[in-house]
Amino acid sequence: MRNINVEINEKLDEIEKTEGVRILHAVESGSRAWGFASPDSDYDVRFVYVRPKEDYLRLDEPGDVIEW
Repeated sequence: MRNINVEINEKLDEIEKTEGVRILHAVESGSRAWGFASPDSDYDVRFVYVRPKEDYLRLDEPGDVIEW
């Protein structure tokens, strides 16, 4: 079985590439973080990111939430 940390880091790398952002900090959230996970619980990760500076200078605003 693969290490879940490796899978999560790979997914975060994929999000950075696909969404064109840089993730500054990521944390586990949800039932696992609170100690209430069941055997079939998924992994919830929240993160803070920045977009390229050009995105902050646009007249139309890009979305401020990334959900995968």
